[in-house]
Amino acid sequence: MNPILLTLGTSIDQTFAGFDMWVFRFFGSMHNDFLTYVAKFFTTFGDEAFTIPVVILAVVLCFFKKTRKYGFALIFAIAIGTIVTNVVVKPMALRIRPYNTLQADPDYWSWYVSAGMLSEGDYSFPSGHTTAAVEMATALFLCFRSDKKKIAYLFPLIAICTAGSRVYLMVHYSTDVLAGVIVGVLSAVIGYFLMKLVLKIKFLEKIDAAKLFKKLTEKTKGKAAPVVICLAFLGIFLYAFIPSLTEGGSDTVRCAFETGDYKCYNAARLEDDYPAIDGERYCKIHWKQLSGETENN
Repeated sequence: MNPILLTLGTSIDQTFAGFDMWVFRFFGSMHNDFLTYVAKFFTTFGDEAFTIPVVILAVVLCFFKKTRKYGFALIFAIAIGTIVTNVVVKPMALRIRPYNTLQADPDYWSWYVSAGMLSEGDYSFPSGHTTAAVEMATALFLCFRSDKKKIAYLFPLIAICTAGSRVYLMVHYSTDVLAGVIVGVLSAVIGYFLMKLVLKIKFLEKIDAAKLFKKLTEKTKGKAAPVVICLAFLGIFLYAFIPSLTEGGSDTVRCAFETGDYKCYNAARLEDDYPAIDGERYCKIHWKQLSGETENN
């Protein structure tokens, strides 16, 4: 990898150090148990455990004529955002998580501990949770707004709260979150227009799974579908949210990597996918470095 790229994450740290710390202080000053649970609630909307099932649900929506545009808009938005964030930008920026780089700052560390000491297993810039929440929210906002439904404005509000929760929980710099917002919005807008192009494909008009549920639709006067979709979203959310309540703290198995600069507090990866090295467990980043799968050192 080009050595110049290795300094990008550090350059971002240095350039925005004052701004990032000011935002940390703002959120750190309001820490309490109630708001921490609220932050965990909203951060769930960007979690993989929520996003991946949403993709599956979006695929199902594509088979119904009335919900097809929502399904395709979500799929395209999530796919684009995931590629840009996790495949392109994070490996290019290589920005280390704040709970690793700011361990020597007593104020930050006290805020990190009071927020529950959550940890992730990858790089910090941009925020993947923020990207996911914003891309889904923007895609749904555009779709519902095109139908002139007022519920459209609920989705950006959720996305904003999700973005804020990442800084409140001290697992992301504010600049990570801002970058995630930009990527998420652009991904959703592109995905929305790709959806419009796909819907012009003629053979899709012949596909409508709603015909299989014609009698149920008639009996419920069309109310069954919205109820089922809402219940599906609720089930997906609870599936992701409930386990998050016990995450973090001293029970988390953390990466064994340690240098003179910091001890890595990233979560160690599952041993089935990332076998222990010399009896030690590591996060995805350091496991790949130590196992020789990547050049990044």
